[in-house]
Amino acid sequence: MAPRANWKGFLRLSLVTCPAALYPATSESEKISFNQLNKQTGHRIRYLKVDADTGEEVSNEDIVKGYALDKDTFVEVSKEELEDIALESTRTIDIDEFVDRSEIDPRYLIRPYYLRPDGKVGHDAFAVIRETIREMDKVAIGRVVLTNREHIIALEPLEKGLVGTLLRYPYEVRSEDEYFDDIQDVKVTKDMLDLAKHIVEKKAGRFEPDKFEDHYETALVDLINRKRAGKPITPKERPRGENVVDLMEALRRSVGGAATETQAPTKAIKKSRKAAAGQKEMLMPIEGKKPKEAPAKKPAAKPRRKTA
Repeated sequence: MAPRANWKGFLRLSLVTCPAALYPATSESEKISFNQLNKQTGHRIRYLKVDADTGEEVSNEDIVKGYALDKDTFVEVSKEELEDIALESTRTIDIDEFVDRSEIDPRYLIRPYYLRPDGKVGHDAFAVIRETIREMDKVAIGRVVLTNREHIIALEPLEKGLVGTLLRYPYEVRSEDEYFDDIQDVKVTKDMLDLAKHIVEKKAGRFEPDKFEDHYETALVDLINRKRAGKPITPKERPRGENVVDLMEALRRSVGGAATETQAPTKAIKKSRKAAAGQKEMLMPIEGKKPKEAPAKKPAAKPRRKTA
């Protein structure tokens, strides 16, 4: 079942308008999550909202928001006051400008959404906007109101639809100066750079997400299944890092290691893909997690023609 739209309204480029819907492009619902339990009873922990001074539980209708001026002084803001200043959703994503993709600092990227036509009308106008962005090889910058706040959104074509990525405001991005000022200015010799380049060339590849396996998630599945089956849990030995004293020698050894790793890249890729494909298949069902059913093997039949 497809997720519900986070937003519905109109996409507009000047006088060209079409109904559109915004859907979350990512999800973490498949990841294993834990509840907190009472170690003595095994019961779930329930959180109560209590007064910090009296320790008495406070009902939701008696709770208001407050902005802390200092440790003990707050400015109270009521729900009605917040609703009064909340931005009214214009229900429209207005495209204000077009920029080069390279100009968008990755620190400003928040999360992606899928944008598609909403309903059976407006597909022609949507296609005009999408193909204009594609042909110009630009990123469209617009504004959208989500949960009473206005967000900047960057729109790019993706197959038949658009990907809209929410962007941070400048005040949300920290300056790098306070982190990088103490980094020493080091002169890298040509020999070291040549060796490092050689390592990079040996490890060069294409970005293929299907190769990646979430090893921690796989380990969680195995841990839970082993505990449910009553099997012993033995801690694994932690790998020990080697102390690098001679940087040049470390680079030379790395070049040798990179050459060895590239001798059979196809097998490594196939293994990673197989592991990623089977990652979500539980050995035993876990409550709240529905394992994917393996498709039944069909008996051999007449060969079918492949269709595009």
